[in-house]
Amino acid sequence: MKYISTRGDDARKHFCEILLEGLAPDGGLYLPERYPRVDAATLAQWRTLPYADLAFEILSLYIDDIPAGDLRELCRKTYTAEVFGSHEIVPLKKLEDGLFLEALSNGPTLAFKDMAMQLLGNLFEYELARRGEQLNILGATSGDTGSAAEYAMRGKKGVRVFMTSPHGRMSPFQQAQMFSLRDPNIHNLAIEGVFDDCQDIVKAVSNDLDFKRKYRIGTVNSINWARLLAQVVYYFAGYFQATIPDGAGPSAHPSPFPAGEGVRKVSFAVPSGNFGNICAGHVARMMGLPIARLVLATNENDVLEEFFRTGVYRVRSSADTHETSSPSMDISKASNFERFVYDLLGRDGTRVRQLFGEQLARCGQFDLSGDPAFRQAAARYGFVSGKSTHADRVATIRDTWQRFAIMIDTHTADGLRVGRQHLAPGTPMIVLETALPIKFAATIVEALGREPERPARFAGIERLPKHVTVLPVDVQAVKGFIASHCG
Repeated sequence: MKYISTRGDDARKHFCEILLEGLAPDGGLYLPERYPRVDAATLAQWRTLPYADLAFEILSLYIDDIPAGDLRELCRKTYTAEVFGSHEIVPLKKLEDGLFLEALSNGPTLAFKDMAMQLLGNLFEYELARRGEQLNILGATSGDTGSAAEYAMRGKKGVRVFMTSPHGRMSPFQQAQMFSLRDPNIHNLAIEGVFDDCQDIVKAVSNDLDFKRKYRIGTVNSINWARLLAQVVYYFAGYFQATIPDGAGPSAHPSPFPAGEGVRKVSFAVPSGNFGNICAGHVARMMGLPIARLVLATNENDVLEEFFRTGVYRVRSSADTHETSSPSMDISKASNFERFVYDLLGRDGTRVRQLFGEQLARCGQFDLSGDPAFRQAAARYGFVSGKSTHADRVATIRDTWQRFAIMIDTHTADGLRVGRQHLAPGTPMIVLETALPIKFAATIVEALGREPERPARFAGIERLPKHVTVLPVDVQAVKGFIASHCG
């Protein structure tokens, strides 16, 4: 399997090359030359596999430069009950007939980012040891990516982390998770702007090829294909749990399909800010996973919802990016969206380069409403969308607690709210849980009048000393900090 750039670079690279590289040299994002297809017989074989072995089967379709035995061991080292709290790794919770939550937030930092980041840490350490090299990871976070990356990389040989975040815009718990770490290979940089500013800095540094090569810069944001690939696995795992055939054995819930009617499709509702989480669902669907709808849920920062509703992708300025109670989605430039548009436009790298590399820089938007490919997008790719507000989140959190005694976080509430709008008879809707409620305690208290439960290991974390450097929105300032800490 070789990888190509969304902006048309002719280079064909293997997985381990792009694992350490991040963005392509032309500024594009890497995608496989093709999506491997899986048939019904393969799905049947995979259905009963433990999560780690399912991960191996899926990843091995995309990775041919890591020996199979090593790759299987990396997956089994990553996905353990000790790390993720259960043998299912991503257990499904039934809310009511046809509506489920997929628990993705039982890892070390209580957010779905752990699902990929724990694997990425092990992949980095493996490949760097094999090459005898070091890597300086530069990332941007709106809340959860940063802590997941830092907890996955702390203590890893050959790896330093430089994580940018929007100064003062994360929840107190999210800030404490990151800034309380004292590991010498972890560096937190609070940027005096919004998440999009942080993301722009990461891309600017990655596009400075001389600096990138001199200081061995890599990425852990979902612009790194390896991270998105790891997220594909939990779509398959959720599907298998929601479609257990009648008579196939005990389960927490019965099959949603009448006996004898065979396999049916499911839908996924996904809280979406940077488009990475739902892009993994797009990849799973392209591989042949029977997905009816990919329901994209945004908060008040509705750039993506606007596109799927109108065909116009309109980037907002920092001043027009709302600060909300689901802050990990306070994003107005969705990096991974370029991957989907590349597929939408028939993998036309020249056109994607014009849209994302030229037109956005010049106009701040592009319009595909008149393109036949856009008009066919919902039917061909399954995307539908919706928007959730603060009042919607509070109401959804309260309703879910009162009716099901299940406490959900603000982002999951956005997904559940919009997912309910797209329920279809006979098609299970799986809402991806993105974080545990403790990460956004203030809104939980507003909705329920009580504090969410806190894992014992995080008791008093907000009172710990903070280790963070505040920097302006300035690429050179970030480059200077990296250079001074790479001696």
